[in-house]
Amino acid sequence: TSIFTPIKGSVTNVRINSTLTTQEVIALLLQKFKIENDPNDFALYVVHASEEKIKLQNTAFPLWERFLHGPSRNIVKIFLMDKGAEEISIDVAQYIKFELTVLKAILQKLTEEEQKHIGNAQLRYKVEKRSLIRQLQRRMMVRAETSV
Repeated sequence: TSIFTPIKGSVTNVRINSTLTTQEVIALLLQKFKIENDPNDFALYVVHASEEKIKLQNTAFPLWERFLHGPSRNIVKIFLMDKGAEEISIDVAQYIKFELTVLKAILQKLTEEEQKHIGNAQLRYKVEKRSLIRQLQRRMMVRAETSV
């Protein structure tokens, strides 16, 4: 097996039709780059300008995906990558281009908010626990009085 990695962002075109699945397009790309690796080791990813990365299913139709996102390479690109590449959701992608100091400040705010929610949940738990203990004690007293 030949191991060959094209330069990141290499652009190539293959002629496909709307009935070719992701796996078939991967096989065509590997053939065009003369890569002998197993096509099952690769996946196609739709990468948005925001850095959001979505893996196409093996049964998806890449031409339809390209059509749905429009022809502009500035908005969306489709990349051939190792199957194990991480998908990046839009929620995470929106933060990728921030400076490290900004990301640290966001993380600190989220941590503070998390601690506040944890404190509120613990307080509600304690209040409910006290209420249940009081009701149990009252019932125990009522049973004790009726049994005497």
